[in-house]
Amino acid sequence: MDTRSSSSRYPLLVLLCAVCSLSGSRSPVAAAGRSCADTRQVYAEKGYSTGTAPVTQISGEHLRLCPQDYTCCSSQMEETLALQSERDFLKAIEENSQFLLTTFTQRHRRFDEFFRELIELSEKSMNQMFTKTYGRLFTQNAHVFQELFVELRRYYSGGSVSLSDVLSDFWSRLVERVFSLVNPQYQFSEDYLECVSKHAEQLQPFGDVPRRLRVQVSRAFIAARALSQGLATGRDIVNKATKLTAESECVRGLMRQWYCPLCRGMPSLRPCHSLCLNVMKGCLANQGDLETEWNNFIDALYQVSEKLEGPFNMELAADSISVKVSEAIMHMQENSVTISTKVFQGCGSPRPAPGRSKRSPKESGGNRRPFRTYTPEEKPTTAAGTNLDRLVTELKERLRPMRGFWVSLPHTICNDERMAADVTNEDRCWNGQTRGRYLPDVMGDGLASQINNPEVEVDISRPDVRTRQLIMELRVVTNKLRNAQSGKDMDFMDSEEGSGSGGGDQGERYNDDWPGYGPYSPPYNQPPRSPASNPAKPPRVRERNGSKWNKNNGQGRIKSATSQLSFSLVPLLLLPCMVTVAPMWR
Repeated sequence: MDTRSSSSRYPLLVLLCAVCSLSGSRSPVAAAGRSCADTRQVYAEKGYSTGTAPVTQISGEHLRLCPQDYTCCSSQMEETLALQSERDFLKAIEENSQFLLTTFTQRHRRFDEFFRELIELSEKSMNQMFTKTYGRLFTQNAHVFQELFVELRRYYSGGSVSLSDVLSDFWSRLVERVFSLVNPQYQFSEDYLECVSKHAEQLQPFGDVPRRLRVQVSRAFIAARALSQGLATGRDIVNKATKLTAESECVRGLMRQWYCPLCRGMPSLRPCHSLCLNVMKGCLANQGDLETEWNNFIDALYQVSEKLEGPFNMELAADSISVKVSEAIMHMQENSVTISTKVFQGCGSPRPAPGRSKRSPKESGGNRRPFRTYTPEEKPTTAAGTNLDRLVTELKERLRPMRGFWVSLPHTICNDERMAADVTNEDRCWNGQTRGRYLPDVMGDGLASQINNPEVEVDISRPDVRTRQLIMELRVVTNKLRNAQSGKDMDFMDSEEGSGSGGGDQGERYNDDWPGYGPYSPPYNQPPRSPASNPAKPPRVRERNGSKWNKNNGQGRIKSATSQLSFSLVPLLLLPCMVTVAPMWR
């Protein structure tokens, strides 16, 4: 009887033990029975075969990156999703840096096209002016100005050219030709004209125009070249900084935050915002170290663009070259008697030109059109379909949001709802293990701050070599931009500072640089002033060290008055003033 009673109660005890065990912990059989349908669907939507994907959850002992709990991922799936997480990360970097890359690429192209076309239009404008007024005499000798613009282009393009030397050589060639032109009754050897160039430093045959043109052109071209090079450097740095390869520890953190929830059968669960930030700051630790130099670079670009918009206006400088040259020739014409007398005293009496003791009325310019200056309306003020103010305004608008880019990049990525949960959803997000609040602190920015990063193991004792190189590149270009703000070119600091094209001319009156309003420009439609009306000029600072004065060409050939006319830049510039002083040269 007892035996039957005991045996009849046995199945009930077994059932009771089973219920108790189920109530205390999850049964492997029950866990394995959970469906992986949602995981398989998301995995298939990403373009992967579900051939190796479990239908129901299995033991996760095979997992290397995700928690080894019951899972919907096979080993192959985990490897595939780890590679996918790296691709997602690099894509996010590319998408969020596209604004930088596009801005630097497009702005560099626009400014470069504009500056190059501005130089071209300046040269064309000068050729048209002088050809219209002086005809074949100018076209036969246009090489004097062509050489000037060739050198200006070479400087802007990054050539090893000193603007002060370029302009000094131009004025030296010009003074030799104009001096011979206003003294056609004499013949001058090359040695004699060399002496004229040497005395030009003290005589100032062109007045103050060479100094003013040097200051204006140097400031504008230095700033324009620095800005163009700066934009190109910015483009290259963004390209290099964003073309990275995720380290293995970074990939582990990316996989754990983005795809381990999928393997747990919770594909819609997003990583907690703080978890995402720690992963991103660990993966972008080296980029964070760019921040200080990057901000300095952006500030320098902004300040140089403002200079170009104001006192270092490239548009105005290129536009005024022809006008200032016109003013210079006018000044030498008006003061030709005084200048010639002093040259004859310093260099000796020249030889009379054969058959040119007297000048005919034709030679005195009776049928020539008088020299005149030109209004700004006659010259181009824009290039490449735009103008400088518009280009600078557009650039400044795009530069402002670039500050702080590298330290804000982790926040930008994690603020994307596709990448992480909202900051207000702290209790219903993936914390790296399960659904719940993420407790660790968020790390700081840069490599050194990642020493205790709980999500990405970073070796802070090994700074990235490429990042250090980028920091140095930023420092170099920033230094160039800062010097350009003072009108100084780092490549020619000694020569430029000595010539006064840098900080020494900071007090220049910029309003005097406007075409046609310089101190030696006569009012439009009025005859040239007489030499006596010219105010006294201050002594001129030496612009060079005499390399041209001391050159020995060894030829010393004699130039006749007839051949000298073929070298003239203008048709005698002589007109009424020359007729008046002609008896003094007989």
